[in-house]
Amino acid sequence: MSQITDPLLITAPPDLSDPRRYAEDGIEEVWRRLRATHPVFLTRRPHADDYWSVLGHDPAARVLKDAAAFSSTGGMRLDADPTSNAAAAGKMLIVTDPPRHGGIRRVINSAFTPRMVGRLNDTIRQTAVEVIEAALDQGDADFAQVAARLPVSVISDMLGVPRADWDLMLKLTMIAFGADENAGTDPQRIAEAHTELLVYYDNLLARRRRDPQEDIVSALAHGTVDGAPLTDEEVLLNCNGLISGGNETTRHATIGGLLAFLRAPDQWARLRAEPELLPSAVQEILRFTSPALHVLRTARREVDLGGHRIRPGDQVAVWLPAANRDEAVFAGPDRFDIARSPNRHLTFATGTHFCLGSALATSELTIFFEEFLGRVGQVAPRGAPRRMRSNLIWGFTSLPVTLTRLATSSR
Repeated sequence: MSQITDPLLITAPPDLSDPRRYAEDGIEEVWRRLRATHPVFLTRRPHADDYWSVLGHDPAARVLKDAAAFSSTGGMRLDADPTSNAAAAGKMLIVTDPPRHGGIRRVINSAFTPRMVGRLNDTIRQTAVEVIEAALDQGDADFAQVAARLPVSVISDMLGVPRADWDLMLKLTMIAFGADENAGTDPQRIAEAHTELLVYYDNLLARRRRDPQEDIVSALAHGTVDGAPLTDEEVLLNCNGLISGGNETTRHATIGGLLAFLRAPDQWARLRAEPELLPSAVQEILRFTSPALHVLRTARREVDLGGHRIRPGDQVAVWLPAANRDEAVFAGPDRFDIARSPNRHLTFATGTHFCLGSALATSELTIFFEEFLGRVGQVAPRGAPRRMRSNLIWGFTSLPVTLTRLATSSR
């Protein structure tokens, strides 16, 4: 276990790594209280590694931007399996530092040709219309299930999964990444779903090595980094990272965005009256929901951060939603304001690891809420939302609602 010493410690600091904190309301007040007095603080854990928490916007941005001082190769999340981290470091984009990080990123970016981007936007529009119309026909719906289908369809299309297999991808990803309430936290079911996904993409990779198409699996299968092709392991690791990242942010931002509108009906009325505010509304949804709870870095060298001495090997967790509610940067940070400007949120992180899919996630949210605005007249809560029990994703397992069709909408 890694133990850290520092002279400027707060008394009995809360352990923000406890996933139970995020299944209930009230964490925003905890962040606010800590951020006001200790935007950087140390948590000592008797049965796990000590770690630093960063809650202020400025120190968070500093950590995220300084890849020379803070490495990603030690893992991107607290308490991850060190053996798995070691196996993925330098191979999987999110646990790779420059300069190799840039090489892998360029290979993935090469797939985003104008034709592919146009196809993905068509998929977003078509899927958004389908899921909204299906929910309207149903009337009573769990919006967590409604929101799940859109990102899975887009990620599947982006990676090269045939449309006939998109429902299978939805089922497996919901279980593998903890959004299926029936599966719960059963480690065997989760492991089986991960295995099925890897087997599927292994077969898809073999096909794309023989017959490349306009998709990311093909780009990875035929790309080179440092003059050498990527191995099958590297391709599959990056597919897994893209599936996870591409699903989680958009799905939970969509659910959390609707919940924010339900709790601030004046903002929904304003958006309906001023649809030109949709771009800024989407940015506010991203700030306010901040689905990625933390990202981890490991100090490479001694650094002073917020008056504390961070030593080589120390783990530093940047809590993105807390940074996104920093009063020094955001006026009235706990207020959902669709006209907020500027909006320097860190939902997609910043620096070298700025989210590869940020533009795609923004398009998904924009198109979804544009279609939702044009088709849904009333949304009424049908029960209390249920949040995930996770210290990685600040998200939802359920949001029961009743949807009523807009009288002027056309099918």
